[in-house]
Amino acid sequence: MQITSYQDLILACYQQHEPQRLLFVFACAELPTGHTEKQQQEFEQGGGGALNPVLCVDKLPSEAEDFDALVEESKQTGIDWDIVFISAMDGRGGFAPNSDEASQPLRMMMSKIQSGMISDFLTFDREGDLVELVPG
Repeated sequence: MQITSYQDLILACYQQHEPQRLLFVFACAELPTGHTEKQQQEFEQGGGGALNPVLCVDKLPSEAEDFDALVEESKQTGIDWDIVFISAMDGRGGFAPNSDEASQPLRMMMSKIQSGMISDFLTFDREGDLVELVPG
């Protein structure tokens, strides 16, 4: 199944052989340390910059079916974000992974994002639109 929307992602989770747990890493766009004037200009025009993970959470697909509700829930943290990276974990024996099992994969996800290794994740903006990021 080709995923072109957040709703496609949720549907794909329900179609898997094993129950899924979704991993969310929210990131904020910022200028990298030691940025150039050109990088600052690009950033001010909505391009470039670095994505810094600022918040992470894991949820069952049934707990995250509505992207707008996810955004509203994130607002309660008081942490601003621009992009959310999403991955999924397979369950075993008909049971979805629990939050404890998700903690290490979430840390790994954050580390990969900080290193610019983002190709394994789906990425959505605050409006719920699928975004294709090109590591720079």
